[in-house]
Amino acid sequence: MDIEHNYINGGWKHTRNLQKIDILNPADETVIGSLAMGSREDVDHAVQAANAAFPDFSMSNKDYRIALLERILELYESRYDEIAAAITLEMGAPVSLARDVQAYTGIEHFEATIKALKSFEEVTHHKGYSLHHEAIGVCGLIAPWNWPINQVACKVAPALASGCTIVLKPSEFSPLSAKLFAQIIHDADVPAGVFNMIYGDGVEVGATLAAHPNVDMVSFTGSTRAGIAVAQSAANTVKRVSQELGGKSPIIITGSCNIDKALEEAAWLCMENTGQSCNAGTRLLVPSNIHDMVIDKINEIVMAYKVGDPQQKDTDIGPLANRNQYEKVSGLIREAIDSGLQVACGGETYPHQPGYFVQPTVFANLKNDDLIASEEVFGPVLAVIPYNGLEDAIQIANDTPYGLSAYIYSNDDAEITSLTRALRAGMVHVNGAPLCPDAPFGGYKQSGNGREWGLAGLHEYYETKAVMR
Repeated sequence: MDIEHNYINGGWKHTRNLQKIDILNPADETVIGSLAMGSREDVDHAVQAANAAFPDFSMSNKDYRIALLERILELYESRYDEIAAAITLEMGAPVSLARDVQAYTGIEHFEATIKALKSFEEVTHHKGYSLHHEAIGVCGLIAPWNWPINQVACKVAPALASGCTIVLKPSEFSPLSAKLFAQIIHDADVPAGVFNMIYGDGVEVGATLAAHPNVDMVSFTGSTRAGIAVAQSAANTVKRVSQELGGKSPIIITGSCNIDKALEEAAWLCMENTGQSCNAGTRLLVPSNIHDMVIDKINEIVMAYKVGDPQQKDTDIGPLANRNQYEKVSGLIREAIDSGLQVACGGETYPHQPGYFVQPTVFANLKNDDLIASEEVFGPVLAVIPYNGLEDAIQIANDTPYGLSAYIYSNDDAEITSLTRALRAGMVHVNGAPLCPDAPFGGYKQSGNGREWGLAGLHEYYETKAVMR
């Protein structure tokens, strides 16, 4: 599984960098291949190709772009099993999650983008002027490792739909699914230069892409810290920057809800994908008078999860995706325990066994400013926080620099209305309602700016021109 080529100008090109890194299986830390890291020269080569392809592709008609997206979708579906297997191998997602959820998001995003483009009027006429929505230009797309195909698809699909050309930087921790995706793009006969992909890290490739004077827009998904660095790199050329960043999403359990059902769902909202989701519900806010009962029930639920080999169909929680993530999560758990925070269950890591595994962990009776309640752990760690009354719950939920998602469990319509209006989050889920690929995905505050998915995601890749006549 050695990867030595970037995809530039319609073909696979040897990287101009001599540096290679190992591709590791996070379940057992075995080396499964190597990845040749891209260079600044590779980025420049790819941007030049995208710039050269932009004039023709941006002028293509909407029907052509719809047909192109439909062709990509058909090829994606034909390689579905390979994509799911690659995700399990490269970042440790259990096979059931990789197949049923992770890989399926690629289908959802292309379907949602095709639907949005079909209904979108790129030119509209008004009294005294016409409004033209035109492709913004060359787009630098920087994707993370935690939902690798999800984040690639939800960026590439709308960029192609709008007539933009692309330089994609997938994560160096998830190169296998990215290579399959690039091959699908190639096999779909996307014109040379329209789609380009450079492997590499954030320092060498990501920063170069964000700062490049011939890149017109950057879409970045990752940590808030890294998002700030991307925005700073992009600032000198005043390009558009769309960011989907961190989160510390609250789950508010009210006394009126079905507690057992709510807690089953709340536990999984935190633990799914080994807690490595920006919109994970990692703060569980519960009425103080039922806190102890909640802890008993949530412990029973969490301790029943099977942690282990992601290749096994009955595995619920696999390893963390890479060593950096393992060291961060295990370090935060140790620090929280050493500071005296109450561990209700879990808390163990396995430093003497292969694989980046940690136990699903629940901390009880926390205050909102405690380490585990305030820090984005990005692992299977749930913070349970008691509250006294709805206003207290709202204050706690909003007392965070983040604002990506929030979750409400209540059977009281007035209570639901009050909470949905008061919560400072870009997405609110009521009583287990799932994400919808047509709905905007994104957050308030330090969770980013701009939106992805569906029609809102399509808008990010258009520039607006008013023509008066």
